[in-house]
Amino acid sequence: MSAKQVQQYVLRYLDATNCHLIEKSPGHVIVKLSPQADRELTNRPYYWGFVDRTGTEPETMKFCFIFDKDKMPPLPPDPPPGPGYIAHRLLKEEVTYGSRRLDQFFQAAKAGGSYVNLFELPTAEQKSSNFSTPYEQWLGVNMKVEFACDMKREEIHSLGISMVTGEIREHFCDDMLIRKMTPRLPANVHVLRSALTLTKARNQLESFIEKKIKTYDDAWAIEARIRFDDEIARIDSYYEGLLKTEDEEVRKSVEEQYANRKQELTWQYEPKIRISVMNCGFFHLRSFANQ
Repeated sequence: MSAKQVQQYVLRYLDATNCHLIEKSPGHVIVKLSPQADRELTNRPYYWGFVDRTGTEPETMKFCFIFDKDKMPPLPPDPPPGPGYIAHRLLKEEVTYGSRRLDQFFQAAKAGGSYVNLFELPTAEQKSSNFSTPYEQWLGVNMKVEFACDMKREEIHSLGISMVTGEIREHFCDDMLIRKMTPRLPANVHVLRSALTLTKARNQLESFIEKKIKTYDDAWAIEARIRFDDEIARIDSYYEGLLKTEDEEVRKSVEEQYANRKQELTWQYEPKIRISVMNCGFFHLRSFANQ
């Protein structure tokens, strides 16, 4: 994700959770969190437990989320230390792809809204037509693909599959962002009958992403395997003499250390590809052919 995409994602979350926007630039945003966002982002269970028990009016935190330092104006200085300093201090945090805070946004969105069901708003021509407009149901899925060894790389893939024709489109989320959607079925619209079951659509998307990943250069995995073999050779050399000790108790302890170390290296260096669904939804759209 680019810095702009990260910013768009965060702003959508802040808007969806009714946070109060105080200041915004191409490089940052300052918000006062809503109670929902504060609960999900600030990790203050004791404070919110106190609020829930006593019914006290909550005091949510104020954050400056920074997406690009070069595109933001200077921030006002923090108030001098003293009474009320903490309450009035502006918390600043960079939100970039791969950052802990962005992952927290992902998890909060996944927990609170992992599924949507939206309809494309009709055009003026549709509204005035004497005929109902057919809408096609699409299953949109945002997937995270992790390539992990002793290093890690992540990719986000947004796929959409027509539940009518089985056509699969990449960058589906980008297309949805420029369409105007509503959670209610608009007037003068009907939804075409799906030909695919949800299970079949999911299987086709899984097959699509697996085939795509198989076309990738696997040099990173080969290099990880070479580093793994080097590390194994190094600890083999280290433990070789120790494992020959005649003291049985000491030898058992060394064998256990040796096995644990090899297990740690396997976990750390072994190439792994993990695919997970971040969120998904049904989108009812005018046919792409009629756009």
